[in-house]
Amino acid sequence: MDETLIDGYKSFLDNGKTERECVKQILREAEKHGYKDVGTSGKLRTGDKVYIQKMGKSIVLFDIGEESLEKGLNILGAHIDSPRLDVKQNPFYEKDFITYLNTHYYGGIKKYQWVTLPLAIHGVICKTDGSVLDVKIGEDETDPVFCISDILPHMAQDQMKEKASDFIPGENLDLVAGSIIPVKDEDKDKDKSPHKGMKNILSLLEKKYGIKEADFTSAELEVVPAGKARDMGFDRSLILAYGQDDRSCAYTSVQAMFDSPAGTRTRCCVCVDKEEIGSVGATGMASHLFENALAEVIDRTEKGFSDLSMRRCLANSFMLSSDVNAAYDPINSSLYDRDNASFLGGGVVFNKYTGARGKYAASDANAEFIAKVRAVMDTAKVSYQMAEMGKVDQGGGGTIACYAAKYGMNVLDAGVSVLSMHAPWEITSREDIWQAYQCYKAFLQIR
Repeated sequence: MDETLIDGYKSFLDNGKTERECVKQILREAEKHGYKDVGTSGKLRTGDKVYIQKMGKSIVLFDIGEESLEKGLNILGAHIDSPRLDVKQNPFYEKDFITYLNTHYYGGIKKYQWVTLPLAIHGVICKTDGSVLDVKIGEDETDPVFCISDILPHMAQDQMKEKASDFIPGENLDLVAGSIIPVKDEDKDKDKSPHKGMKNILSLLEKKYGIKEADFTSAELEVVPAGKARDMGFDRSLILAYGQDDRSCAYTSVQAMFDSPAGTRTRCCVCVDKEEIGSVGATGMASHLFENALAEVIDRTEKGFSDLSMRRCLANSFMLSSDVNAAYDPINSSLYDRDNASFLGGGVVFNKYTGARGKYAASDANAEFIAKVRAVMDTAKVSYQMAEMGKVDQGGGGTIACYAAKYGMNVLDAGVSVLSMHAPWEITSREDIWQAYQCYKAFLQIR
């Protein structure tokens, strides 16, 4: 195992807690490895490396191979968004001396897991003069942090009788942003406003950052756990961090692109947004983002663009949908079919089909393609395991695989096993991160 890769992964997590921050890191490293913006490129030839980014939230990398693009691509596809809380557009309110920031949760979370944790705010505030302010508050040791309060156990008898899904309503996931600062006796009558604490905070934000309350209407601010990725366990075999679904797969996919020699087939890495809410929007895989990026690349080849060429390229492509799977949890073993579960340290996980219960909304890989992938992994001595996510009537989940499979290409889900998936702090195995990287490198050479 290369510890440099693991250290780089933890650094990527620390500096990439939002999709925008992930794209910035990927862009910076891509340019160091010779990738250029496709918009500045002329005709593309074998060995050329280009990227296309969308709205700062999704990015596609291409390494041009020897073969015609009509013969297909080798694609690694991951997502870089993670479950979190989003600050609402009109977020500030004050109630009985406490100022709050109103939030709306994003993706599938257990709401109760987000209370009484130190939280940070990351994102951007876009002002009407065209300027964009990057926001990151709560990560440095000298920064303030934020928190969602909870009821003390002495008074929580009624709360404890509620279902776990109900006892913390979504509208109660609001951050404590401050309170009224005590004033001198002689100043007490100068401001009798019932919202003095909120006014103080807004005044502070305007003085320090030039931010007015109205600027929050054109902001994208994400609330995430404050703190860095850490080694976990006495033997340091595990990693505890926020956002490992699916940045564990995104990071290793991108690094595999950077570290692989040029191939016969053109190689591609797609890192998209919005998977956690259905791959929707302009930066999600269900959009035309990938088609448009591929069209730009095809247009710059010797043959030039045609709709038929693009369709042939897509239909002849191979893809690993680089996404995580649920790790077997011995304490909750009744939720799993153990013979078809993935284990921490067991290597990269291949999932033939996703979806829920009766394979609803699944992408179901062809057996012939799985055999081809197995052969490549065996030759490269990559450790892998075949798994599903929980028992048939118990688990389930989706990935971006179905949005790629619609083009007629062969797609197989392949990723890292995660314990406590979608929790503020998730657990992975260092060995699995390494095997995922080796898997993706080997796959990029598949023919």
